[in-house]
Amino acid sequence: MSDIVKFNRRDFLKTGALAGGGLILALCFPGLESAGAARPPRGQFKLNAFIRVGHDGSVTFIVNHSEMGQGVYTSLPMILAEELECDWRKVMVEAAPVDPVYNNPAFGMQGTGGSTSVRMEWQILAKAGATAREMLIAAAAKEWKVTPTTCRAENGRVIHDSGKSLDYGKLAGRAARMPVPKDVQPKSPDKYRLIGKPLHRLDGPAKAGGKAEFGLDVKLPGLLTVVIAHPPVFGGKVKSFNADKARAVPGVKEVVQVPAGVAVAANGFPAARRGRAALEIVWDEGEWARLNTPDIIKEYARMAETPGIIARKEGNPDKAYYGAERRIMAEYCVPYLAHATMEPLNCTVNSDKNGCDIWTGTQSQTSDRNAAARVLGLKPEQVRLHTTFLGGGFGRRANPANDFVSTAAQVAKAVGKPVKVVWSREDDMKAGFFRPLWYSRLMAGLDKNSNLAAWWHTIVGQSILAGTPFAASMVKNGIDETSVEGAQDIPYAIPNILVDLHTTQMGVPVQWWRSVGHSHNAFVVESFLDEVAHEAGKDPFEFRRALLADKPRHRGVLELAAAKAGWSRPLAAGQGRGIAVHESYGSFVANVAEVSVDAKGKVRVHRVVCAIDCGRHVNPDIIRAQMESGIAFGLTAALYGEITLKNGRVEQGNYDDYPLLRISEMPRVEVHVAQNNEHSGGVGEPGVPCIAPAVANAVFAATGVRVRRLPIRGRELQKGSGIA
Repeated sequence: MSDIVKFNRRDFLKTGALAGGGLILALCFPGLESAGAARPPRGQFKLNAFIRVGHDGSVTFIVNHSEMGQGVYTSLPMILAEELECDWRKVMVEAAPVDPVYNNPAFGMQGTGGSTSVRMEWQILAKAGATAREMLIAAAAKEWKVTPTTCRAENGRVIHDSGKSLDYGKLAGRAARMPVPKDVQPKSPDKYRLIGKPLHRLDGPAKAGGKAEFGLDVKLPGLLTVVIAHPPVFGGKVKSFNADKARAVPGVKEVVQVPAGVAVAANGFPAARRGRAALEIVWDEGEWARLNTPDIIKEYARMAETPGIIARKEGNPDKAYYGAERRIMAEYCVPYLAHATMEPLNCTVNSDKNGCDIWTGTQSQTSDRNAAARVLGLKPEQVRLHTTFLGGGFGRRANPANDFVSTAAQVAKAVGKPVKVVWSREDDMKAGFFRPLWYSRLMAGLDKNSNLAAWWHTIVGQSILAGTPFAASMVKNGIDETSVEGAQDIPYAIPNILVDLHTTQMGVPVQWWRSVGHSHNAFVVESFLDEVAHEAGKDPFEFRRALLADKPRHRGVLELAAAKAGWSRPLAAGQGRGIAVHESYGSFVANVAEVSVDAKGKVRVHRVVCAIDCGRHVNPDIIRAQMESGIAFGLTAALYGEITLKNGRVEQGNYDDYPLLRISEMPRVEVHVAQNNEHSGGVGEPGVPCIAPAVANAVFAATGVRVRRLPIRGRELQKGSGIA
């Protein structure tokens, strides 16, 4: 059976069935057997694939998206609870197993990313909750021999107009015998009692109390801990190795070669690491052993001067630029970036010929389960993948190559015992996957009235989709849409636009990084637009505002952020204020940053005012937390983040030479959420793109120095060279 199922979400509720004495609302899709045939735990009734009700009235919601700090273990249950009319105090959450019924409609498979969780699942979960509620009401009405219209659901009970009531836990068995109602309509927004409220995070207590299970917490009898010696150069391979000294290390049990390198299995991480250090390996370093960052940048700069594949063309940009009254040109560069998750990668595998259990924090349940099945020679349904909490994802745990899960399966197959494969932070930073290095060349032309008449943006960098299953649908005519997103679709009213792309072939493994192409293109576009505004002699806010006359949602957040920040209010001497606005993942965000730069060129961000329009939303506290998180993540990249290569080797390895923003450096952040009933946008990723350009533009306001390369280099600001 295919794991990718197309369906009409409006018709996804079709039939009901009784199993094991509990209520099952079968969620049926074309070509798919009824999901949820497995018996629920003792004492619980399964209302549908997403909802179980206990005898005590407790409700367990099955969540099909990974919780990595973004709040889906609260926001998605809030949608279900709103429609089910259950008692929020009795709600619990459980990670979904791998099953096509839990596929992400955006991907056609089970997975979390692209800020899709709420905006893709709202309708499905609302229907599931509402249909289950109506079945419980019908069950109570039959018990009382009254019409369902005289009953209502409220706070985990069905209540009759007379005042008598029954708890959900006592109704589930009878409700199982009720027909599944068709075309149940979810509530109208004016009836919401939970959605829109800042409810507490359901995963908070377990995390605060140390009871939450992350991948590193998994324990099994006889479990061996494994570390891998990876090639020091991307694309390198093991030529030969001697494991005698490694096997002599106390606690080391096995040493095996796998495609990723040489794996050392031991009783615990310290022994495994000591065993790896004792390995004697001769590497074939391959063709990328002389790769150096300065050489890459030099080559990209050369390519940027030549025409690329056209991603967007409107009007006659060539004529408009060269015929302009004034011309502005600048070149921007952003580096390779690591994901640098707080919890290093890990995967536990317990396999035999009959099946396999995997415990890991993954963003790609379907593809990881299928990859492990291929390695182990099992059918996908023989592999049970248990999703733990993720100690940070940012795209790293949604790797198209399934690297850390496939490798763990390979080790388990070779060792023949339960294994937990652990990547240290150094392992992942030196041998992992990265946000690509990007180089941009931009040209703009102003007419005699200082209006922006021409815009030309050439982008150079690696495709993150080349060679992946996503290339067929997301790479068209040589254009990887993730390479140009945020540049190809700039919202400004410019009559002549050209955006072109050079896709490079490089040995550095790359993949999506939080906010993907928007992470670099927003910085470039919004920083250069500031340059153009300055050359035009216009206020950066007013310049943008005029170009967004036909873009009300962009303009709305721009005006909101500027108003809340007091855009025209003077700052203290030595401080500067910068602004940026950007659309990504269906949401619109504007940032105003206030910064100072000391005599040594050290940038301090004091205040960030963020406005977001993400349409209808579930929990405003989660939105604020995600904007704050995105700002912290983006500031880390703007001020510190950089992966560099020397002789094919990554020079950074941990937080000492790839530092993160310290809590003492975190600015005061004010988040303002626009209120409307537009379709939901994402919030996990849209908080990242705007912060770097807002800070860079504020640095210029404070110093007169343009930041065209990240991370911001204090020595360049100190020199006042004009380009940082």
